[in-house]
Amino acid sequence: MFRIILTLILFLANFSFASSLFTGTWQGAINTPGQALEIEVSFSESEEGVTGKISIPVQGLRDFALSDIHIEGESIQFAMTGVPGKPSFDGKISDDGKGISGIFSQGGTQLTFQISAGLADSEAARKAMEGFDDFLKEVVKQFNVPGLGIAVVAGGELVYEKGVGYRDIDNNLAMTPDTLFAIGSTTKAMTSTLLGMLADDGKLSWDEPLIGYLPKFRLMDPMITARITPRDIVTHRSGLPRHDSLWYNNNSISRSEMISRFVHLELTADLRERFQYNNLMYMTAGYLAGQLHGSTWESALEERLFEPLGMKRSNFSVADSANDKNYALPYREKDDKLEAIPFRSIDLIGPAGSVNSTVLEMSHWLLFNLNGGKVGDNQLITPGMLKDIQSPHMTIMGTPSAESRVTQQAYGMGWMVESYRGRKRLQHSGGIDGFITSVMLFPNDNLGLVAFNNRSSGLPLLVNQMAADRILGLEKVDWTGNALKRIEQAKSVAKKAEDAKNEKKITGTKPSHDLDDYVGHYKNNGYGSAMISKGAGRRGLRVEFNGIQAPLEHAHYDQWQGAETDGDLTFVGRQILFRADFNGNISELIVPLELLASPIVFTKQPDPSMYDPGSLSKFVGVYLSETGRRTSVELAGNTLKLTVPGQPIYTMVPDVSGRFKLRGLQGFSIAFVVEGGVAIKMVAHQPNGVFESKRQE
Repeated sequence: MFRIILTLILFLANFSFASSLFTGTWQGAINTPGQALEIEVSFSESEEGVTGKISIPVQGLRDFALSDIHIEGESIQFAMTGVPGKPSFDGKISDDGKGISGIFSQGGTQLTFQISAGLADSEAARKAMEGFDDFLKEVVKQFNVPGLGIAVVAGGELVYEKGVGYRDIDNNLAMTPDTLFAIGSTTKAMTSTLLGMLADDGKLSWDEPLIGYLPKFRLMDPMITARITPRDIVTHRSGLPRHDSLWYNNNSISRSEMISRFVHLELTADLRERFQYNNLMYMTAGYLAGQLHGSTWESALEERLFEPLGMKRSNFSVADSANDKNYALPYREKDDKLEAIPFRSIDLIGPAGSVNSTVLEMSHWLLFNLNGGKVGDNQLITPGMLKDIQSPHMTIMGTPSAESRVTQQAYGMGWMVESYRGRKRLQHSGGIDGFITSVMLFPNDNLGLVAFNNRSSGLPLLVNQMAADRILGLEKVDWTGNALKRIEQAKSVAKKAEDAKNEKKITGTKPSHDLDDYVGHYKNNGYGSAMISKGAGRRGLRVEFNGIQAPLEHAHYDQWQGAETDGDLTFVGRQILFRADFNGNISELIVPLELLASPIVFTKQPDPSMYDPGSLSKFVGVYLSETGRRTSVELAGNTLKLTVPGQPIYTMVPDVSGRFKLRGLQGFSIAFVVEGGVAIKMVAHQPNGVFESKRQE
């Protein structure tokens, strides 16, 4: 699909293009057989007369000088000198002055074209934003957010930037357009763009198998592993659901180790079957970019994007932001009051969302995308590659609400691609504890917006839409007023839901075991380790997972749930079920960490001393049964071996019961009676009974 985008600033005898009625973007199409060709044309008035330039992004042509520009009455003609076939345009302006149609000629071929007026130029956009400061000050109070920043680009220029409220309430520090904030998942488009640059370099093909670039990459389904491509992992169609608890607050492993765990994660769709948003796949995309670049994702993105775009203060970790002179603190709302919360480090999942920037520096990113990947005279990415990144690749299931004014929603590569009030819009939101970001592009209108606030709130999206509606001249919608009504309704619904949740508890029950029996180390091959310990004052239980510590309260039977806390809220209300084995020992912890998949099962691990050679040495020796059979126990490294005359040598495997199972024999286990630091008796638990053997001196 090719379409035309023309920006005309003309001075006609009867049609003054200097007026706001005619300045700005014109949209239309050259009707080539079976498709339409996108172009951009800009005209300006100089001392030499009217000059112009033309761009054809799909052909990689940017700012090609026009010639033979002639305007008379309602007619306009212009040509492209030096191009084979001598292409030229001959058009006529419509009676209302909002459309131009005519004939495009090249090499004897004639095609029709038509364009219509669109976005006003930068000056008109600035005028449209007059009075927006007062609106922002009011909505920051209405939505109870500490502060908000916004920047708008139009007509190839930064036309509006503003910071309102506070980046730090306690120290009375104002939010500014220069304030650093976490942009969250709006990082994803940067990661995809970096991969696109590497594809331009010939280092990557979007549609070749991923394992050709990352040979150790594995998913649970080997058929998906063999077929999945780089394009699949940046369009959320891998078949893997979010599994966000795997990475959230996890700062103890590398990206390479995280990728090695994917083989243990449940898939909930076939490859390319369903849109399933996935941060883990974007982390993989960034890791791939770093490998292809010969460094890291961070180094590659800084070299290929941040430096040429002049994004000098943008960084990759909240730890770096905290060392800056102007950064926003994250907040949360509690009982209608704002309180500061700790920064959440998401360095591990960085390519999916760890960039920190300012609205001023993000305006450079907006202009880069609207200008076909070009910065000044530097073409950082080919226009065709950028167009591919910004095109729809995966349909998003579900129908947007009528109130959103959004239709035809799909996902590109790091961008939501949709129709907003009849106009093409690329947008993405980003959210991490205490920060929400909204980035929007209207590519056919040469308009871009970025807004953020430092509390979890939908306000950034709303103010972007309010600003866009103003500039695009759309009928006013009270986005913020409607949202405030929904927020009040949601609070009422949430209160009822909380009361109903408590009613689900079965009263009069108690845990099946003493609290000590639940304590221990639980492990899942995909999600890692969870530790259960006694609670404060040795009452109740506590869970520790990925560095998050949270109290647990008893719900009913062997089910517990995250209790209210002044600390990390991640586990508040989270259901946890303990399960016993056939011998009655607490052996598993089950948590629904991924709602689209089966509950995650963590298996209780034996006491660490059962793997320690020093502790195991006390069991080494010869044991004599009442029937006179001699059995020996020997130590090989950190593993015990059992030798019974006439039988194979058995490996003794530690068990949560404190006994040792015999590998290869079901229903057999060995226990020891210890006195004075030495085993004096071995007890064999077998299907046909329990047999004791005394240690021989």
